[in-house]
Amino acid sequence: MLFNSFEFLIFFPIVTIIYFLLPHRFRWIHLLIASCVFYMFFIPYYIVILFVTIIIDYFAGMWIERSDGRKKKIYLWGSIISTCLVLFVFKYYNFFIGNFNELAQLIGWNYSLDLLGIILPIGLSFHTFQSLSYVIEVYRGNQKAETHFGIYSLYVMFYPQLVAGPIERPQNVLHQFYEKHKLNYQDVSAGMKLVVWGLFKKVVIADNVSGLVDVVYANPEQMSWQWLLIGSYLFAVQIYCDFSGYSDMAIGTARVMGYRLMENFNTPYISNSIREFWSRWHISLSTWFRDYVYIPLGGNRVSGLKRNVNLLIVFAVSGFWHGANWTYIIWGALHGVYNVVENGLKKFRWFNAYLETTVRTKKWLGAFILFQFVVLGWIFFRAASVQDAFAVIGGIFTGQLSSWVPPDEIMTFGYWALAFKLGLVLVFMASDLIIHRLTRGVFDGATSHLFRLSFYAYLAALILLIGFWGDVEFIYFQF
Repeated sequence: MLFNSFEFLIFFPIVTIIYFLLPHRFRWIHLLIASCVFYMFFIPYYIVILFVTIIIDYFAGMWIERSDGRKKKIYLWGSIISTCLVLFVFKYYNFFIGNFNELAQLIGWNYSLDLLGIILPIGLSFHTFQSLSYVIEVYRGNQKAETHFGIYSLYVMFYPQLVAGPIERPQNVLHQFYEKHKLNYQDVSAGMKLVVWGLFKKVVIADNVSGLVDVVYANPEQMSWQWLLIGSYLFAVQIYCDFSGYSDMAIGTARVMGYRLMENFNTPYISNSIREFWSRWHISLSTWFRDYVYIPLGGNRVSGLKRNVNLLIVFAVSGFWHGANWTYIIWGALHGVYNVVENGLKKFRWFNAYLETTVRTKKWLGAFILFQFVVLGWIFFRAASVQDAFAVIGGIFTGQLSSWVPPDEIMTFGYWALAFKLGLVLVFMASDLIIHRLTRGVFDGATSHLFRLSFYAYLAALILLIGFWGDVEFIYFQF
């Protein structure tokens, strides 16, 4: 079920109302059934796969807690391998077999392996990582093994963040399913504001600009450098609004019922360093890789060379987590290179002064410069192939086609529609700045309540008037 669907507009209030009407002891059952219904709106029988991983890690957690020494580590790795094996079969098997077949043809080996005709289950990477965080935290002694199978199942399947995060930690969520949440104005108000803001980003911004981005990236060789550049900038806006919009709605729907999920985005495009960007973008994933991959590899405790190698490994693996395609691996590795270069520049006083500046104009200039490098990375993320990505980059930098006259594919939108889409980006930028200030109390005072009410009413009006309604999946559902 999509957050931006009419089905969800019915599902969400019904589930929430029943939740508060039920006695506390029955609420977990209600939420678990609702989460199953939510997930089964996609491919119903794939819920079996989800329950297989739940059963594996549920028992693994208890066995890990009751064991010690070598046996404890065996249970941990048994859980990690078996859970990741499910992810490998559905997400990565065809990638490795496809590359093997291409290599076989290249060396003249007349042999190929068959690909699997399967569809990737929605959100498999997300709930796989959430399950892994549980067994790792139990192993480390930071979390008691959950003995209530229903509560553990709900931890993995909680419908707001089931298919695209945030990727939660057991310490933050498990105890909340035992707590009695009362209906209160503060939670409902804060949650609904997040839902409205997330829905605005998704249906008003992301889905309205997606058509133009799709046209540009479908035929990059036919586009002038201007349209390639516009399409790439628009994709940077699209993916941010699409993914952070989902996160806002996930956090908001949970908040209405009294649950607190972790923040996943914090205005990443105003960062003026790549490290700051990754502390603001997809926070639940970046901290997951930090805690479970980077730090175990040595973190900052190792030599400079080893640290840089670890950064490259972590970001390349992060790229591969996003998708079984070389474009994602290159995107991740490119951000690894950015981090390595930034670490090298920190040896110079002028660069540290640049990072630590409090001068607003210098900070905005730094954010603008960093944004160009981020957009460069997004080209690989969006392109269908490595060849297409280099076609976009080559077209932008060589400017082979210098005419501003849009090709026929773009002109199907019409000049007014194109101006409208570009105008929406300006509306979003202004709204994002307002939200950023609202959450930091900049507008506190006598007029604060009226201003907030007017602003969210304005967002709701835009959603109803110009929102793109339809079965448009969130980009991160494919991961």
